[in-house]
Amino acid sequence: MDPEQINEFVVGYLKKKGFSSAAKDLESYHHQNNNGSSFTSVDYHNDPELTKLIRSFSQQEDDPTRYREGYSKLRSWAYNSLDLYKHELLRVMYPVFIHCYMDLVGKGHTQEARTFFNSFRKDHEMVHLRDLQKLEGVLSPSHLEEMEFARSLRKSKVNIKFCQYSYELLLQYLHSTVSTLMLGIINEHINFQVYSGQPTSSSDDIEAVTIVGSFQDTANHINQKEIQWGLLEDSLEDRLEKTGGLLSDSEKGQGESKDGDADDSKKRSTEIGKQGSSLKKLKKDKAGNATAKVARLETITVSPAPRVKPELALPVMSTDVEQSILEDLRNRVQLSSVAMPSVSFYTFVNTHNGLNCSSISHDGSLVAGGFSDSSIKVWDMAKIGQAGSGALQAENDSSDQSIRPNGRRSYTLLLGHSGPVYSATFSPPGDFVLSSSADTTIRLWSTKLNANLVCYKGHNYPVWDAQFSPFGHYFASCSHDRTARIWSMDRIQPLRIMAGHLSDVDCVQWHPNCNYIATGSSDKTVRLWDVQTGECVRIFIGHRSMVLSLAMSPDGRYMASGDEDGTIMMWDLSTARCITPLMGHNSCVWSLSYSGEGSLLASGSADCTVKLWDVTSSTKLTKAEEKNGNSNRLRSLRTFPTKSTPVHALRFSRRNLLFAAGAISKPAN
Repeated sequence: MDPEQINEFVVGYLKKKGFSSAAKDLESYHHQNNNGSSFTSVDYHNDPELTKLIRSFSQQEDDPTRYREGYSKLRSWAYNSLDLYKHELLRVMYPVFIHCYMDLVGKGHTQEARTFFNSFRKDHEMVHLRDLQKLEGVLSPSHLEEMEFARSLRKSKVNIKFCQYSYELLLQYLHSTVSTLMLGIINEHINFQVYSGQPTSSSDDIEAVTIVGSFQDTANHINQKEIQWGLLEDSLEDRLEKTGGLLSDSEKGQGESKDGDADDSKKRSTEIGKQGSSLKKLKKDKAGNATAKVARLETITVSPAPRVKPELALPVMSTDVEQSILEDLRNRVQLSSVAMPSVSFYTFVNTHNGLNCSSISHDGSLVAGGFSDSSIKVWDMAKIGQAGSGALQAENDSSDQSIRPNGRRSYTLLLGHSGPVYSATFSPPGDFVLSSSADTTIRLWSTKLNANLVCYKGHNYPVWDAQFSPFGHYFASCSHDRTARIWSMDRIQPLRIMAGHLSDVDCVQWHPNCNYIATGSSDKTVRLWDVQTGECVRIFIGHRSMVLSLAMSPDGRYMASGDEDGTIMMWDLSTARCITPLMGHNSCVWSLSYSGEGSLLASGSADCTVKLWDVTSSTKLTKAEEKNGNSNRLRSLRTFPTKSTPVHALRFSRRNLLFAAGAISKPAN
C-alpha cells in the first residue's frame, strides 16, 4: 500500500469517526505538500479494503487478550532486567496491573478480568494484599463507579521515582516492542520523577511510590491550614521551670533539695541521679570531647515550643493529683542516646489467644487487659507483688495460680460488654478505665468502685480504639464506621464527629495541648483534626499499609505512626512532611511511646521486640543533608527481644520508666 492510499485511509477513518475538521486539516496539509495535488474522492463507507482496515483497528481496541499479553511481556522483561535496575522497574507493575484489571472490567470483559487478576495477583500480595482484597469485589462497570476506592484510583495518578537510566530502559522497551496499550496506561496513570545518578536501594526510599491526583491536591490544600502545635499556657512543666524545680540529672546531683523535710526516697533518687550523672560523664569522655560539644550544641539550638490557649474547657485538677504529677516531674530521669531507660515488662499467661488489648496506667501501678470473651481484667501491681507472683494470670477458671490462698482472684473482673473488647485505657490519674468493643459501645469504669458507670452509644460498628485526653474528662474514639468522635464523660452523646477517612479508623491519639486529635486508618493515611471545629487540618500520606499506632512528642511538634508492615514514620505536624522512616520491625507495630523529654521513641511490635530510637538526631539535619534529600538519620539504639511475647502496649511513666505488656504465645514450629 503506497503512502497516498494510507493517507486516504486515514482521512476516511477520521471522517467515519466524526472528526471532519481533523480530516479537512489533514487534506489541506497534504494538498500543500503535494504541490496542489489533492486526494481522490474515496467512498469510505463502501470501500472494502478501508472497511477491513477500520474493523481491524476496532477489533484490536476491544480485544481483551491484548491486556494479558502486554502485561505478561512487560512483567517478563522487568523480572529479567539487571538487578541494579530491577527493583525500580518493578515499581511500575502494580499500577499497570490494577489499571489493566479495571479497564477490562470497565469494558465489560468480566471473565477475562477475573482470569487476568488471579493470574498475576501473587506478585503484589505481599505489599498490597488489602487493596487487592477490595478490588477483588469489583465485577462490573457499575462497581467502578460505586466503590469509592476504585473511583479514587482511576482518578488519581501514581508518582514513581526513577533514575535516568531506568526511565530510558522502560521507554526503549515500550517503543521497540510497540506496546501501545501498556504505553497508554503508563502515560495516563503514572508520573515519573526522574533523577540523575545510581538507583536508590529498594528499601531506603519510603516515598518511591506515592499517589497523586485529586486526593493529593485535596491533601495539599488541607495541609496549607495553620495549626497551633505548641503546649498549653501555664502547664505544670512551665511552673516547674519557673520555680527551678525541673532539673537535669547532673543538677540533681549537684543541687540541694529545697524542701527541708525531704524523705529517704528523695535522697535515694538524688543518689541515683549522681551515679547516673557520673556514668554519663564517663561515657561522654570515652566518646571524645568533640562528640560532647556537638551534643551540647544540639541541645542548645532546640527552640522551645510555643504556648497556646486551650480550645476546650479543661477540667480543674485536684491538688493531690497536681502534687503527685509535680513530684514525678521533679524526679524524672533525663534520657538520651547514652542514658537508656529501665524497662518493666508485664507478661500475660494462659490467655489462650484471648487477649485483644492491654493498657498500663501512667504510674505503672495498674494493668488492664481486654479479652475476646467481652471481659476486662485489671491487675494492681502492688497486690501482685505481695502475692509473690510476677505473671498476670488470665484464666477464667479456678486454677491454683490465678486464685490466691484466701480464695480471691488476683485481678478485678469487669463485665458489661457483649462483644470482644478492642481497647482499654486508663485516665491520667488512674481512677477510670475506658473500654471499647465490637458491640459498638464505649464503657466507663471506676477502678475504685470496680463498677461500670456509663455506656456511650453512637458508633454503628465495632469501636477499635478509645483514648482519654491528657487532662482526662474528654476522650476520643474511632470505629469501623470510618469516623472518629469526641466525647466528654458527663454526656452520653458525642460532641464532635470527624468524617473523611476512606476506610476503618484503627487508632486515635490526642495532641498534648488537647486542641487536636490524630487518627490512623486502613486507608494508609493519618489525619489531624481540630477538636473545636471538627475539621481535618492535616493529611499525612506515605504509609503502604494500615496504620495501627500513633504517638505525639511531648512538645507537640512531631508525631510517630506505625503500620502493619512494621514501618514507623515520624512526621512534622507544621509541614505534614515525613522527617524519616524507621525501618527495623518485621511485623505490625502495635504501640508507640515518647519519653518524657522527647529524646527517645519506644516501639512495640508483633515481632516480639521493643525497640528504642534516637529521636534527637533525626530531627536535626545538616544543610548538606537537607539539600541532598537524605533524611534517614534515625538510628535504632537498642532492641529488647522477648522470649515469645508480642508487645501489645508501651508507656513511658512520668519519671521515664518504660512499661510494656503482652501475652506470651506459643512459638511457631
